[in-house]
This record gives sequence, C-alpha cells and structure tokens, in this order.
Amino acid sequence: MSPLPGGVGISGLTVYDWEAADGLCGGTPHMHLVCSEAYVVIDGAGSVQTLAASGLAETPLHPGDVVWFTPGTIHRLVNDGGLRLVVLMQNSGLPEAGDAVFTFPAPVLADPHAYHAAAALTSDRAAAARRRRDLALEGFLALREGGLPEFHSAAHRLKSELLDDWRIRWRDGPLAAAEETGRQLERLKAGDLSHLGHGEVSRLERPEHQLFGMCGRLHAYPVPDSPAQPVCGSSGSPHPRPPKELF
Repeated sequence: MSPLPGGVGISGLTVYDWEAADGLCGGTPHMHLVCSEAYVVIDGAGSVQTLAASGLAETPLHPGDVVWFTPGTIHRLVNDGGLRLVVLMQNSGLPEAGDAVFTFPAPVLADPHAYHAAAALTSDRAAAARRRRDLALEGFLALREGGLPEFHSAAHRLKSELLDDWRIRWRDGPLAAAEETGRQLERLKAGDLSHLGHGEVSRLERPEHQLFGMCGRLHAYPVPDSPAQPVCGSSGSPHPRPPKELF
C-alpha cells in the first residue's frame, strides 16, 4: 500500500463531552514538537484554545471550517455540542511515535517516570483518559499565567531520546514522498512518462473500534508503510505504532 499523499496522517475524532474543572467540555491540552496539525470540522460546534509565544487565542469551530497550527502551539479542543473532526497530521509516523507533550503541572514534567505514569491509559481507559485530561488542564491553566519557555524546555527533555527515531521516520516517510515528486518532475522534463503507467488506487478501511485519545474518541487510520524502528542505532523490523492521540 502506498503512503497517504504528502506523507500525512488522518483520523476521525469525536471530541470528549466530559465537563472539566473550568466548566467547559473537551479534550486534553498538549503540544507537538515538530508536527503541524489541521482540523476539518464535519459536525457540531466548539472551539480550539491555543497558547503560543504570540499569546492565548480561541478559534471557533463550525462545520466546514479548516483550522491548523504549527509546532509549539499548545492546543485544547472545547466541545460546545456534538463536535466531530477529521484530523490531518503532518509527518505521518512522527505523531504516532510520540510527538506530543501533555501540559501536566511542572513537577510532573520534571520527572519522566511521573510523566509517563500520568500519561498512561490503564485498564479503565475512559477513567484514565479523563484523569489525564484533568491533570493536563491544571497545567494548562497555570501556563496561561506564564512559564511557556520552561514548558518548552521540559518537553524537549522528555522527548530528546526519540529524536533520532523521528529523523528516520521523517526521512523514510514525508521526505521520501517529496523527493519522489522531484524525481517525477525531472522525468517529465526529460520526456519520460514511465511513472504514469504505474497509477494505482489505495484504500484505508475505516477502523471498526474507537480508541480513547487525547482529545476524544478516535477512529485512527493506520499509517501505511511506516519505517523501521531503530534499535541500538540500527533498524529493526517495521511494526505498528499507536495513533498520536494515545501518547
């Protein structure tokens, strides 16, 4: 199966309708280090609260809206009623490999064991996802008062050991897709139409089961042709990874 166009990832998302401490319903605040994210709103209403170096913002979401944001943007989905999205993720393979950091309070971010324990989904996955959301919201509300550079540093410390893996996934996924377009352009310029004879149609079947993700219940489509996971500096066998919203 060929990768999705442009090396992107896709999932369907029904945003949580759980009420939080501030009276709003919605998902878990978090940030991506190297991946942009886009929302295509298909039903319901709500907003996305964002926090970046430029400040705090809230963007309304209604059917037909397309909203995206770049790495370093902390985001929280708010569900005003029936909010459903199609989520597009840049660099398919990287989000699935953990390119997300929850906005837990500073003491949790400073302790990798405490962070991973707070992020994990236990046997009662719904209850664990809700506890995780509430803890991240606590940290998010504090970050709105200041401390964003410290959060960025903590996020880097938590994910620094994954950077070599992410680079391999970027090289073998999104970069390879872009380079293939470059080769096709060069062939066309030279009058070589050979790649047009290899057109094909691929299909990802809609996942049967919803998962508990960061922001809501997911229909997570698999990542085709995901690159190998490096082990001790070398490449192991390819294996499926959980969708980004589970990290």
